[in-house]
Amino acid sequence: MKTATAVPVKRPRTLAGAATASTDGARAHTLLQYEAAIRLMQEGKYEKAHTAFNHMLTSNPAELAERIRMYANACAQHISKGKTQFSTCEERYDYAVSLLNDGNYEDARAQLKQIIAENDQCDFAFYGLAVLASMTGEAHTCLEHLTEAIHLNPRNRIQARADSDFQDMADDPRFTELLYPEV
Repeated sequence: MKTATAVPVKRPRTLAGAATASTDGARAHTLLQYEAAIRLMQEGKYEKAHTAFNHMLTSNPAELAERIRMYANACAQHISKGKTQFSTCEERYDYAVSLLNDGNYEDARAQLKQIIAENDQCDFAFYGLAVLASMTGEAHTCLEHLTEAIHLNPRNRIQARADSDFQDMADDPRFTELLYPEV
C-alpha cells in the first residue's frame, strides 16, 4: 500500500534565489490590490481607481510600477474628460442646449439648474427649463419656468410664441393665456 507523499511547494525564483514566503504573500496582496483597482476602473469609478493606483505606486514592486502609472494616467484622463469648465453662464447654457438636442435630458436639466444656482436672474436658463419640461411632457413645470423667464425678460413671451419646442403646449389654455395675455 502506497502512502501519499507531500509534494513540495515550489517557490518562484528571483535573481537572488528562491523567493521567501513573506515575499509571496506580499506579491499576492499586491496583485489583489491591482485587480481591485482595475475592477474599479472597469466599473467607471475612475476617482477611486486613481487613488488606489497612486497608493500602490508608493508601496509596491517596481515590476508593476509602469503599468500602474499607465492606468493612473488613464484614470486621470477620464476624470478630467468628465468635467467641463465654463467661463460664463451663456457657455453653460449652450452646452445644456446641445445636451437637450442630443436627448440627454437629465444632464441638460442639471446644467440649467446649475446656471440658476449661480445666477437666479438668467432668464434664458428658466426658458431652457421650460423647453425641457415641454419636451418631456411636464406641462405644469413648463408653465412655471416659462412664467419666470417672461417675468425676468418680457421678450421671452414673443420668442415662445414662435418656438416649435412648445408645440406640445399649444393646446393648453394656460399656455395660450401666458403667451397672449392681451387677448
